Amino acid sequence: MLRPKIPTMPTPTGPVSRPAVIEPTAITPSTPVPPPTPVAPTPSRPVVQLTPGTALALVGASTAVVLVLGAVLVSLLLAVAITGASVAVCAVVLRSLLAYDAKRR
Repeated sequence: MLRPKIPTMPTPTGPVSRPAVIEPTAITPSTPVPPPTPVAPTPSRPVVQLTPGTALALVGASTAVVLVLGAVLVSLLLAVAITGASVAVCAVVLRSLLAYDAKRR
């Protein structure tokens, strides 16, 4: 019922060409070529020189980035702490309500 059917390989219907005959070629030795002399590499880009104004701007920008990232991380940590505290308060209130209901019966 569920037997796989293996396809049979069809016979070629078009004209069949014979494989090309490859004839070996003779290799003639030549005079060896001397290796090229090494050339000093040229720098691909110019050297960047920092002026005092550029260095000061770079320090100011990096300080601003560090302060912004610190503020974002501290606010995320504070949000997690507030959420945890509110979940704990809800758990205590629910526990006391359930205990009061069980005592009353």
